[in-house]
Amino acid sequence: MGAITVVVNGRPYTVGCEDGQEDHVATLAREFDRQVVEVGEQVGQVGDLKLFLMAALMGADELAEARVRLAHLQSQLAARQAEAVELRRRAAEAIDAAARRIEDFSERLEPGAAPS
Repeated sequence: MGAITVVVNGRPYTVGCEDGQEDHVATLAREFDRQVVEVGEQVGQVGDLKLFLMAALMGADELAEARVRLAHLQSQLAARQAEAVELRRRAAEAIDAAARRIEDFSERLEPGAAPS
């Protein structure tokens, strides 16, 4: 198990993490620190616990919004995929109909075929 020291609101915190995840945890900590600083600028220094709570709520709100956007995009993707399936089906039908017309026409043009 690895450990990394991150700085949030100007204070160091040692955090345990899986080996190899140190860079990822450091990136997350920098984003959290950015949110803590943003909250601190809005409400002033009200104590780490309250700042951390408010920043965590901001992060949770952003995550909730991202999930809603993701669900909407997944719905749009499913609709576009269904449209693509329908377009392929219609294209295949059109190709089949054209092939039948070509076959009918070529049968009529074969030598010895009776004119219609």
